[in-house]
Amino acid sequence: MIWPVKDWFGLTSRTTDMLNIVLYQPEIPPNTGAVGRTCVATGCTLWLVRPLGFRIDSKTLRRAGLDYWQHLDCRVVDSWDDLVSQAGDFQPWLFTRFATQSYLDVEYQRGDWLVFGAETAGLPPSITKQFPDRQLRIPTTDKVRSLNLSNAVAVATFEAMRQFGS
Repeated sequence: MIWPVKDWFGLTSRTTDMLNIVLYQPEIPPNTGAVGRTCVATGCTLWLVRPLGFRIDSKTLRRAGLDYWQHLDCRVVDSWDDLVSQAGDFQPWLFTRFATQSYLDVEYQRGDWLVFGAETAGLPPSITKQFPDRQLRIPTTDKVRSLNLSNAVAVATFEAMRQFGS
């Protein structure tokens, strides 16, 4: 079931054909808030897959999004299966530090689904095994495991936007 965030924040939802940004079981409210802000800035839809590591009405989450929440198209689903059933023709790009293909080496399309895992655990094998040819990584030095979640979302989203000519 989709739980539109507007039910909690009194927001007006809108639809977009830009990108769908999926946070699978996010844990840290400021990261999700910052991702929400990026989604507003780029016209993307944010999908949150439960369980969440925070309450959706958390002051910390709202503070990270500042006064942009009324413009955010955010949807919350109860599980990965619920997301897949709502997505239609679902061919996501999965961002994982274990991928070998760079996020720069693919051609993004409007309406694509960019999927990011939880801050501490990433995406589980039960998901990555479903899409072995759709896994991407953002290259970093060997001194860090990965980028902060909100930074990774911004990097990937703006690369897609660059390709769109936006």
